[in-house]
Amino acid sequence: MEEPVCSKASGSMEDTSLGHSVNNASFSLCPSAATLYFLPSFYTLLFLTALPGNFLSLWVFLRCIPSISPTHIYLSHLSISNLVMAVTVPFLAAYYAWGSYWDLKQIPCQIVLHGITPVLHINIYISLLILTGVALSRFAILIRNTHASRPSACIRLLPSGLFSSLTQISFAHSMCALLWVVAVGGIVPVTVYYSVNEAMESAAEAKKGGCKKVCYSPVVELGGSVSSSSSITLIVLFFALYLVVLLSYVTVLKHLRRSRRNANITSSQSLLARVSRNIVVIQVVLSICMLPYHIFKPIVLTLAYDPPAPQPSSCPSKHSCHPINTFIEVKNFLFFLAALRSSTDPVMYFLLDRTFRQQTLRILGSRRKDSNKKQMVWSTTEGANQKTENMGEGNMILSSEELR
Repeated sequence: MEEPVCSKASGSMEDTSLGHSVNNASFSLCPSAATLYFLPSFYTLLFLTALPGNFLSLWVFLRCIPSISPTHIYLSHLSISNLVMAVTVPFLAAYYAWGSYWDLKQIPCQIVLHGITPVLHINIYISLLILTGVALSRFAILIRNTHASRPSACIRLLPSGLFSSLTQISFAHSMCALLWVVAVGGIVPVTVYYSVNEAMESAAEAKKGGCKKVCYSPVVELGGSVSSSSSITLIVLFFALYLVVLLSYVTVLKHLRRSRRNANITSSQSLLARVSRNIVVIQVVLSICMLPYHIFKPIVLTLAYDPPAPQPSSCPSKHSCHPINTFIEVKNFLFFLAALRSSTDPVMYFLLDRTFRQQTLRILGSRRKDSNKKQMVWSTTEGANQKTENMGEGNMILSSEELR
């Protein structure tokens, strides 16, 4: 297998300071064993768990729950998004395994640029928006069904009609449709511009210097000026919604504390506890899976940004690794952690919703019973036939005694 670098090497000494632009042709990415082997393995495992888990979840939401709630609407759309992403995960595993050998204009690389990149980012941010909607919906249910001795100041700042709307199924349908339009309409144009203009222009510049631009490269991993600016916007959006969920949880805790002082609402304590637990689950998912990536991504962009220092005649050699090569690999592992959420979401559904939990256990329980029944019938028939052949008809009684 050929080396993922250009055939020409630069004849001058290369500056390895962090100030070089990500588009500098004199640098390439040097994937480590972690990128070449561990990341593809992790994404393969993610595919094997996310696909059946979200398919089962979507089946339960659409076919097994007789009366749906706004939370079911939000989570079913989240399952659809996760299923779409799960289908694209094998291509991402192939990208990390062989992207450093693909030419930027080859079909596999174009699939990653035009198809996989937008799907992954749409999934992450549609999930963020939906989880925020679930948290606010649960928060609204608490506000409408419990009463504290003194309402929270945060509650008084919001329109009174908002809480009733958040608990309506029609509002949940409309909100999900709007979230899809916002996510797709905001991310696809940027990724198309990035893949068609920024990445291809970098490849054209490298070609002028006699270089081969590979798919796994700084410009693909970090993007150009437009895509980097949009990344900052998405990062700001994440932290804004993260604070919304955190604020709703703090308000729930205060509401819970005030409600316990009121003897007239002791019957609603279980509802308060469930809502509080549900918002905690969402906060934990966002904190573990998505927060590290959104903290680290601005650091990488800050280290990578600098006005271009054109060197058209230089091509990267096998020793001209990009100065922030290690930071990029860390970013990719944190991005996997964000994508891992699609595999753990069915577990979150199981913890969030009692109806989903009951229906899932019923499906799994009935399948287990059917499997045990078939195995019992098969072993009974096989054992009975064998004993009949060897010892005669009288041993059939012994066989039936063993089954009891």
